[in-house]
Amino acid sequence: MSFEGELAPSFDLTCLAAGRALPDGWGLGYYPGGEPSATVLKEPAPPQGSIRGQLAKAWEHLESSLFVLHIRSARWGAITDANTQPFVRSWARRDWMFGHSGSLTTRPADDRADRGVFEPVGSTDTEQLFCILMSRFAERGWKSIADADLEQVRTWLDLFDDDGGLTIALTDGRDLLVYADRDEDSSIWIGQLVPPYDRCVIGDGDLVVDLGARGTKSRKGVIVSSTPLEAIESEVEVAEGAEAPIPPSITWTQLTPGHLVTIRQGAVVTDIGPPSAGASQRSSLVTPAVQARVAMSKVGVAPIRTYDVRHRTVYRYAKPIERSTHVLRLTPRFDRLQEVISHALTVSVPCATSDFEDVFGNRVRRLHIDTPWTEMVIESTSRVRVSDVAPLDFRALKTRSTIPLVWMPWQRQIMAPYLLPPELPESQLDELTEYAMSFVKRNDFDLLDTLLDINATIFKEYTYRQGSTTVFTTPFEVYANRRGVCQDFTNLSICLARLLGVPARYVCGYIYCPPPDSAAAADQVAPKANTVQSEASHAWVQVYLPEVGWKGFDPTNGILTQTEHVRVAVGRNYIDATPTSGTIYVGGGPETLEVDVKVSRVD
Repeated sequence: MSFEGELAPSFDLTCLAAGRALPDGWGLGYYPGGEPSATVLKEPAPPQGSIRGQLAKAWEHLESSLFVLHIRSARWGAITDANTQPFVRSWARRDWMFGHSGSLTTRPADDRADRGVFEPVGSTDTEQLFCILMSRFAERGWKSIADADLEQVRTWLDLFDDDGGLTIALTDGRDLLVYADRDEDSSIWIGQLVPPYDRCVIGDGDLVVDLGARGTKSRKGVIVSSTPLEAIESEVEVAEGAEAPIPPSITWTQLTPGHLVTIRQGAVVTDIGPPSAGASQRSSLVTPAVQARVAMSKVGVAPIRTYDVRHRTVYRYAKPIERSTHVLRLTPRFDRLQEVISHALTVSVPCATSDFEDVFGNRVRRLHIDTPWTEMVIESTSRVRVSDVAPLDFRALKTRSTIPLVWMPWQRQIMAPYLLPPELPESQLDELTEYAMSFVKRNDFDLLDTLLDINATIFKEYTYRQGSTTVFTTPFEVYANRRGVCQDFTNLSICLARLLGVPARYVCGYIYCPPPDSAAAADQVAPKANTVQSEASHAWVQVYLPEVGWKGFDPTNGILTQTEHVRVAVGRNYIDATPTSGTIYVGGGPETLEVDVKVSRVD
């Protein structure tokens, strides 16, 4: 099992219950505290009601992001501790674990195995195979699964597979490598666990796993099993009037024979099949977020676009407003990537106005109104040319930036407003930090790949749902419930970036969504709720990359901002960049608000 962050599940070995035919042994390995050192709890010839089995169920320190559990039926070797899986070997300053389902007809033979640095302790075909693989890794200087030539590894396993059943799991504490036996009778299943869920209990006839036994953390995960583990309804009392617990969503897929996959931080990151397998078959298990991240990393050059933008806001009150002030941020930004060709801003109520530039560089108009009114129409019209055609044009020139970023003292001082996460309880920030770090680990600490993965994951795994949140919804609530609108996804993305030490700011503006039946729509990455986004203000995030500058990421649509986004205002959060705001001093009553935005492309 692999999760995006650490979990402390309970493993109930029901195969050890009274009246059951006992297995020949079992073993459980994990990496406590995310350390490269593995801990293995194993027991050959277990008795019924085994104390070690109870320990696997009740021990609160059983916490990790990677677990390997094997229940043994002996074919090779005596029933001893030395022959009980999973096996562990140390190489390149980390412990590697190995598990094998199936049995080879003969012990693996390799003319170089006797000269390898690894030797088996027991007498099983599994440990012999493990030592051969580790010796080959060492000979080639591969210090992790990520370093390995996976096509070569799959070829080796394919050759060993000629000699019997070979479904294996190999982990180095960060990645989990799984190979499926070519024999269709030997199945291996991959279950993808998708948040949110309040409690997740799964199992089969031999095992029950409770992922939330010691505190529920709604983690994404991948579970690899020789048989699908069915969801089990947990007996949790629900108070009268309270919402029922959210059940887990697990999609099980049988790994096709001869395929090799690698899993990192709860996501399938590579899928390598036999040379005869088609590309579509090979990529069937790679998570949509990973696919979207790869697609974003290959973003091409967009054409320069010109748009006419009309933003109309109508306020209506039941009683006259006698005195009020308002602040408008409706003038698009003017810089090297965006040119304001024309702009006009009108207000239907007589007022005194003053224009200024705020501390974030936004063009702001302040209104002072002393004339009574019950309806006010604010209309902004602009023609804007956008030339942000190649958001990754710096990539060929940049050196690889990794997390953590190191800032000069004066840079950190200037960026301080964009590095401070929102004020949340420390426990919530701890969980969000762990969530953010799962992206870092999944992408080998590369800065840009991590940001692309966060952007793609929010787009693919969070639901766009109007009315499910308010302006007071926190990033943690969005993370826990996995739903919201563009403002919520932007706030979460900003929070994760800042927790990783990456400056991030809120951007308010507009997005052009071509008609659904147009040729342009067919070429565009399909945004969520196109009509809704194109008829209101849109929000996204900009992050500051070292020696590159501010770059836009739109987590609502899973894209990098190019020439379909028109920027209006930026700030630390929504309050700094909100299009219209005001204060009523005298009068008022029930309020209605209408906002209509139209973005038209000018050929």
